[in-house]
Amino acid sequence: MDATTQLLTGVRVADFSRVLAGPYATAMLADQGAEVFKIEMPGHGDDSRHLGPFTETGSTYFTSLNRGKRSIEVDLKDPASHEDLLDFIRTCDVVVENFRPGVAAKLGLSYENIKAVKPDIVYASISGFGQSGIQAKRPAYDTVIQALSGLMSTTGFSDGPPTRVGESIADVSAGVFAAFGVSSALFHKQTTGEGAHIDIPMLDVMLATQPTNTAIHAAGSTPSRVGNRHPVSAPFDTYAASDGLVVIAVANDKLFGVLAATLGKPGLVTDPRFATDGLRSDNDKALRAEIEEYTSTHTVAELCAIFDDAGVPNSPVLNFAEALDGPITADRDLTATDARTGHTHLGHPLLIDGARPASALPAPHLGEHNDELRMGRTEPGDPSL
Repeated sequence: MDATTQLLTGVRVADFSRVLAGPYATAMLADQGAEVFKIEMPGHGDDSRHLGPFTETGSTYFTSLNRGKRSIEVDLKDPASHEDLLDFIRTCDVVVENFRPGVAAKLGLSYENIKAVKPDIVYASISGFGQSGIQAKRPAYDTVIQALSGLMSTTGFSDGPPTRVGESIADVSAGVFAAFGVSSALFHKQTTGEGAHIDIPMLDVMLATQPTNTAIHAAGSTPSRVGNRHPVSAPFDTYAASDGLVVIAVANDKLFGVLAATLGKPGLVTDPRFATDGLRSDNDKALRAEIEEYTSTHTVAELCAIFDDAGVPNSPVLNFAEALDGPITADRDLTATDARTGHTHLGHPLLIDGARPASALPAPHLGEHNDELRMGRTEPGDPSL
């Protein structure tokens, strides 16, 4: 890959984060060319090294989140290592940490501590509830944040219990916002010479990623569970086919006219119950009956072909393997293989000048780059490290 597509080449990151949110953020930075050094507990390392699933070459979970990084073992409570660590951080542009608020200060690694030796540092702190406030020191995991943010209460069907989203979406979203915050701060540093402390509270992030629920709340209602349908638009749901479910997503009057004609029911357009998107949403049950009268007599494959031909947004409901390995993504070049472990992982989701940025480095062995703690800066992107 052309190195010009790696937008963060030359940026050096000291990564104190563990498990998911922070490592997801720093994987994004490593893909973009940043030198990321994982600072890990001696003899144990990041907890994700010990999380399954496993192959004979280790944790596939760890590989996915720590591709393209280097590993340095440091006992953060050892005073003898502290000065070496600070000297190393002086060579860095970014620090990422996800300690519980207050812990970094006890270790002498707070933003204030680091700023004293590296005034222009970009310092990112990921936590459950932010660095201040009465909730700051509460422990938080993804499921806790999904529950506290209201997301869980709106996920699932109305006749069932609140349901966790099928991925650690609070952690992943916090990682994405952390990478965005770091990149924004690096631009600010380039233009002003000033560093910044980026505070990434998972709860705030999870609330911010619910614009539809925010709009419903602003209009005076409380968002609720509505299953697979869109809470304010219709038809926008899964519908019964003869052999499964098909997704139909129609969010404007023109498309609804196309759908009605495709169903062989052009009169739906002039039906007063379905005249606008809002009315279609209010009368969703009646509209569903009209749609499923047609869809239930066709297979999912037949319906997708019919709707594709008509220009109606649709899809089958795929499992993850079908989504990643099937024909829909066959030409997307979405996956990469770690050179050391042979593990397959998803590459960077963005394309830069038509190419996916990626580091040449495999996921590191624990302590593989310990010598870097007492050595000068290496050449960015040196694959021999």
